[in-house]
Amino acid sequence: MTQTILITGANGGVASMIRPALRARYGGLVLSDRDPVTDLADGEDFRGAELTDFEAVRAACKGVDAIIHLGGQPHEAPWDVIDASNLTGMTNLMEAARAEKVERVVFASSNHAVGMYARNRKVGTEERVRPDSRYGVSKAYGEALCALFADKYGMRCLSVRIGNVALAPADNRRLSIWLHPEDFVQLCIIGIEHPDLHNEVVYGASDNIRSFWDNGAAFRLGYRPKHRAEDHRAEAEAGQAEIDAKGPRDTVAETLQGGGFAADEFSGDLDRTAWD
Repeated sequence: MTQTILITGANGGVASMIRPALRARYGGLVLSDRDPVTDLADGEDFRGAELTDFEAVRAACKGVDAIIHLGGQPHEAPWDVIDASNLTGMTNLMEAARAEKVERVVFASSNHAVGMYARNRKVGTEERVRPDSRYGVSKAYGEALCALFADKYGMRCLSVRIGNVALAPADNRRLSIWLHPEDFVQLCIIGIEHPDLHNEVVYGASDNIRSFWDNGAAFRLGYRPKHRAEDHRAEAEAGQAEIDAKGPRDTVAETLQGGGFAADEFSGDLDRTAWD
C-alpha cells in the first residue's frame, strides 16, 4: 500500500520504534521534528517544524495522506510550556492538516487524560476525562479537537491513550499499562486504514491481564494485541523491587492510575478522589 505518512515528534523514542514497520507498509514517511532527524532511511524525508510555527507545520503536512502526531511536550511542565507545544501546537497541527486536506490523524493521547481514576476501577472510553496533570489536560484537549475536526470538517481521527511504549514492562504499574511497539503500530494502521473510522478514542495497551482499562472500543475496530505483559512479569517485579528498595511507596501514586503524575503536587482528599 503506497501512502505518505507524516510522523511528528520523529526524534522521540516511540517514533524510532515504529518507523521501520510503517515504512515497510506504506513506502513513504515524512518525519518532522524541531531538530533534524539524522538517521533517515530510504523512503524517509525530513521536514523540520516547530509546532508553534503554523506555516512550518503546514509545509510538513503538504501532500501527506495521514498523520501520526507524536510531537509535543512529553511530560508534565509549567502551563506556558504545555500551552506552546500541546495546546497551540496541537491546534496548529489540526488546522494545518485541514488546510492541506489531510484525511486522517492518529493522535498520541495519554493515559494521563484519565489518571485520577483509582487503580481498582476499570475505565472505558465513555467515562469523562479526569486528567492528573497539566500534561493530561493537554491530551484531553487534543481528544476534543479530534472530535471537532471529525464532526465538523470530515476528518477521520483516532486518539490513542498510550500507556507506556517499550519492549517490556519495567515495573508493576507498567504491567497494567504497557504497550509493545508492534501493538502500537497495529493501532496506527487502524487509524490510517479502517474504512468506517469517524472519531474514536482507544487505549494504547497490549494484552495486559492487569489493565486498568476497558479497551472494547479498540477491539471493535479489529485490534488484536500480540504481546502479553504477563510474559515479562519476572523482570517487571525485579524492577519494582529496585524501586521499593529506594524507600516507601507513595500512597497517592499507588492508589491512582496516573502514578507519579497524579501524586505530584497532590493536596486533595484522596478518599474522595479515589471513590468518585
